[in-house]
Amino acid sequence: MQSADRGGEVGQQTEEPDLDQLMLWTAEGDREAFTGVYDRAAGPVMGLVHRVLRDAAQSEEVVQDVLLEVWRTSGRFKPERGSAMTWIMTLAHRRAVDRVRAAQAGADRERKAALLNSGTPFDEVTERVETRLEWQQVRRCVRALTDIQRESVTLAYYGGLTCKEVAQSLSVPLGTVKTRLRDGLIRLRDCLGAKP
Repeated sequence: MQSADRGGEVGQQTEEPDLDQLMLWTAEGDREAFTGVYDRAAGPVMGLVHRVLRDAAQSEEVVQDVLLEVWRTSGRFKPERGSAMTWIMTLAHRRAVDRVRAAQAGADRERKAALLNSGTPFDEVTERVETRLEWQQVRRCVRALTDIQRESVTLAYYGGLTCKEVAQSLSVPLGTVKTRLRDGLIRLRDCLGAKP
């Protein structure tokens, strides 16, 4: 592997390669070229990541992750699609946003777990009123069914009978009971979905 000072004869003064060229050499496994990439990119990456995360310790972790990713995935860099700095900064921004999202998701999980574990008291009066209103709406919707639908639904869901038992109880074919139940449940769903 050649080093990042490729291009000139021994003893000749060579221009320092730009970041794009260093990235291409890094993709070939040139560690010295990666050192140049690291030196040029670490500061801007830290600035961007810190603006997103606003936490120095997390920012340092993300910068290290990003630069490690640059080393591992440098072969994906294509100069015809944009500059190396743009490519690196895009990786950094994505990684920083991922960290924010992960932290937010973790905080949300902890908050939900705390609420579940806290046994949050509830307003019993409000709970009773809401339950009564829901039951009133269910009764109203059941009354809106046709007589044969209401009879089948009542036997199946309030009486606890199976479709076969409902068919035997009403002396009608099983398919007829299933159709009545299906139609009744569709009407109940539509009715309960509407505002009281």
